[in-house]
Amino acid sequence: MHTQLLDKLFESVEFGKINLASPYPPAMKGLPGADEITKEALEAGISPDEILNGALIAAMDKVGKKFSEKKIFVPQMLLSAKAMSVSMNHLKPYFADGTVKRKGVFIIGTVFGDLHDIGKNLVSMMVEGAGWEVIDLGVDVKTETFVAKVAEYPGALVGISALLTTTMVNIQPVIEAIKAVSPDTKIIVGGAPLTADFAASIGADGYGKDPGEGIVWLDAQF
Repeated sequence: MHTQLLDKLFESVEFGKINLASPYPPAMKGLPGADEITKEALEAGISPDEILNGALIAAMDKVGKKFSEKKIFVPQMLLSAKAMSVSMNHLKPYFADGTVKRKGVFIIGTVFGDLHDIGKNLVSMMVEGAGWEVIDLGVDVKTETFVAKVAEYPGALVGISALLTTTMVNIQPVIEAIKAVSPDTKIIVGGAPLTADFAASIGADGYGKDPGEGIVWLDAQF
């Protein structure tokens, strides 16, 4: 029973079946989705840890691999991330009371001057699904907001996103300001126009070409 429910949840997340009402994917129309299956799994006595590790993290890992191999694209990935996110909503009380331990805290935001959020949202959802507590600062995030959050969450890792060549130059002053007050804080950057060389040149500690790469980097810091 337990294995069957975890397999069903894995499949719902892999293929982006959010809930019973969701018409996507067509092959799973009319079936329960991640929302209902997670609730059922908890009621059946499956531990939040098993749900997180056995279904959510495993499924998002597979989704990330499929994305990097270009077998799926951003729309499918967003649906998978959304399915994972609704499942996580059922697990949040267990994170709050310490039943399930997070790997760490990840602060993320799109740099000031840039209003793009799809990439950032995708990374946020996938990183949360990989077992991290995510503090999403949104878009057009000022330098002082990043600095204040780093002070509020000592030991947190930071992700900074930019989607335009005109805004990617804004990342360097943010990195410098964070490092000035917290030299040990590790920072990863990402976004369409960025490269690993550019990331290194502005003092970033890591570069994620896609969410999967970002998660590998985060887990290596853990």
